[in-house]
This record gives sequence, structure tokens and C-alpha cells, in this order.
Amino acid sequence: MPSNRLSLLWPGLLISVLLLAGTVVFYREVHHLEEPVEPFEYRTLNKAARSSRTAARPDPAAPSPFPATSISLQLIEVPKLELASQFLRIWRVSGRNMCGALREAGIEISEWKAASMRNRSYECYFQRIYERDEVRPLSSTFVKVRGDEMGDILEIRAKIIGPTTDAQGRLAPAVLRIFEIIVKQACWRDFEDTLASIQNLQNVEYERFGSYLSFTREAGSANIFNFVLGLKATSSSQVKTKTYFSTERWLRMPAALPRASSSGSAWGRPYQPIALNDVASTRHNSSSSNCG
Repeated sequence: MPSNRLSLLWPGLLISVLLLAGTVVFYREVHHLEEPVEPFEYRTLNKAARSSRTAARPDPAAPSPFPATSISLQLIEVPKLELASQFLRIWRVSGRNMCGALREAGIEISEWKAASMRNRSYECYFQRIYERDEVRPLSSTFVKVRGDEMGDILEIRAKIIGPTTDAQGRLAPAVLRIFEIIVKQACWRDFEDTLASIQNLQNVEYERFGSYLSFTREAGSANIFNFVLGLKATSSSQVKTKTYFSTERWLRMPAALPRASSSGSAWGRPYQPIALNDVASTRHNSSSSNCG
């Protein structure tokens, strides 16, 4: 009997210890679950925020890793109009100077002025009729330089009716002189080769780099010739370049920028603005010899 009781006592004690241990573990887990738990992403963000605040805390003893920089005015200045001729075909002579060059050559062309009281177009023109019947001229020369109020040339046209020629059928030097002045004043040297065709009264149509020249015999007439010289920037690259150099895209800079520091940087120096209109005005007031 005593041995049987001992054999039953040990398993009972073991079961009691296991039950007690399980009860303790169970209550600890329940207590842990009742505590507020932050989601994982919140804990991650809070840890990152604490790290960023620690990194952003300035250290007065440590030098700044980035040196002080100043923005060059070359990055914000408006583009200079005289540089546009390197990227885009432009008139390098004003309408006033073109008309003046023709007058200096002895061609009695009118002064550069508004076409009418209510018209913003400007022009100068020359017309001489050598022979006519009761209805129309039989021999005449007509030239018109057309532009705007800023002095920019838009187009130059000419018409020759019954031109005077020499024994070889070449255009008279007095009339050819008109085209020579116009082409050379435009400073488009690649167009000067067309003067030989004009002198021989041969049709020539030349278009290059955003400009065009045309000297053609009028349809249905063997003795009337039309001349046109102008700009024709139609390609996408030329249109973009013309837009970039347009005065409408750029605002005038203030007369002086605020002084940021006394270190002599670009922001601390007074700035004299260079607007495209000012450059254009300088170009329009230049002498007749302007090809450089």
C-alpha cells in the first residue's frame, strides 16, 4: 500500500507543477496583449523622424560641407540680339539704313516713314516710269522696302517692266545697282551669287537658312520681272530659336539687384539691363556698313 501511494504521488505532483506553469505563462501573455501596440510602419516612421531630427541638429563647431555660391548674372540675362545671327537668319540692317544706303547710291527712294496715319507698317519706295502708253507703263522700275515701327525689315520687293539691257542682253548697270545694294546690305553673303542670274535676267529662286530670294519672270509676260527678298523661318529649329530671342519672352531686369553680401559676388554689384529692344536700337542706328 505505501508503495502504491508513492507511485501515484509523483505523477500528481508533476501534473500540478505543469498546470501552475501554464497558468503563469497564460496570464503574462494576456497582460502583454492588453498593452497598446504601434503598427510596424508607425514605429519605422518615428524612428526615421528621430534620426532626421538628430541629423538636422546644427553643430556650431563643424564647418558647412557646402561652400557659399552665387548665381551668375549670365544665367538670367536676356539673350543678346547680335548673337542671334549665329543661330538664326536675321536682318542686320534696319529699314531706315537700307533706304539710306539706296539714296547714297543715287537712287531717289523716299524716306522711311509710316505707310499711312492709321497703319503701323513703315516703308520707303522708289518708282520711275521711263515709257508708258495710255493704260500702263511699258518700261519702269519699282522698289519697296517694307517693315514695322521698330525699324525691322519684313520684306523687300521690286518689279522691273521692260528693263534696259546691253548688247549681250544683260541688265543695265543702273538698275542692277539696286539689287547689288539690297543683297549686300542684308549681309547674307551666300545670296550674293544670285546677282549673276539677276544681271542675265535669268530666273532664280533661292531659299536657305530661314530666308529666301526670288527673281522670276512674271507668268504670261516675257518682259516683266519680280524680285522678293525676305525671311521665312519655317523649320521647327528656326521657329524655336526665333522664339528664344524674341523680346516678348524676356522681362527687363531691375536697375540694381539687392546686395546679398559684401563678398563682391555678382548679386552685390549693380546691374545695367540689356534689353533686346536696346540692342536692336543700337543696331538700327549703326552705319550703312554693318556686315563686320
